Amino acid sequence: MFKAIFTSALLAGILSGVGITLVQHVTTTPLILHAEEFEKAEASDKHFSLVAYTLAHGKEKLGTVKVDVWGPEKGFERFAYTTLANIIFGVGFALLLVASYAMHGDKISGRIGIIWGMAGFAVFTLSPSLGLPPEVPGSMVAELGARQGWWLAAAASMAFGLWLVVFREGFFFILSGIIIIALPHAIGAPHPNEFGGLVPAGLVGQFVATSIVIAAVFWAMLGWLSGTFYQRFTANIET
Repeated sequence: MFKAIFTSALLAGILSGVGITLVQHVTTTPLILHAEEFEKAEASDKHFSLVAYTLAHGKEKLGTVKVDVWGPEKGFERFAYTTLANIIFGVGFALLLVASYAMHGDKISGRIGIIWGMAGFAVFTLSPSLGLPPEVPGSMVAELGARQGWWLAAAASMAFGLWLVVFREGFFFILSGIIIIALPHAIGAPHPNEFGGLVPAGLVGQFVATSIVIAAVFWAMLGWLSGTFYQRFTANIET
């Protein structure tokens, strides 16, 4: 059984990771590259101001100016790193899905896997994005630790709330699940003191909407592939 779980997750994660990278390459990647142009423009302006300041106040301060930050080069290198990251995430999330199939115990197919995948989308994308939408380079954001803590709370509350609503019977469990799902949003996600940034609002909105839709495609793909592979490999075990 462990071999079936691992193999199903591995194959589903690799295929989903590669597939969603190809989708991102023609959708969100151009938006990110465009947003980075605004970020680099401001960085260049700040660097010019720092250099002018150090020249005016003493050459000994020029060494404090730092401008080199590593990042993957545009083209194949960025595409390769993106593919690798998506595969890693795909395999990790596929392991969660396949482990859930095994724990649940009911018969699984590709279609049922899509339903589980949409639950994963709700947990890891939809609920957190209601408070902390996907960010483009140059966005003004709150402190990292606060955002990570709220993101985890939103994901965990959605997972537990869905479990109560779907797998428990009775009005009390349904109502409790809805309250738990809404609780992090009632508290509110952490945000900076003021909104703004370098990137035009239209580009930000397009990136947010596209990213959420692509995440739904990823989870549907992951659910269908993991359910299909799991059904096939467990059928071999049973026979």
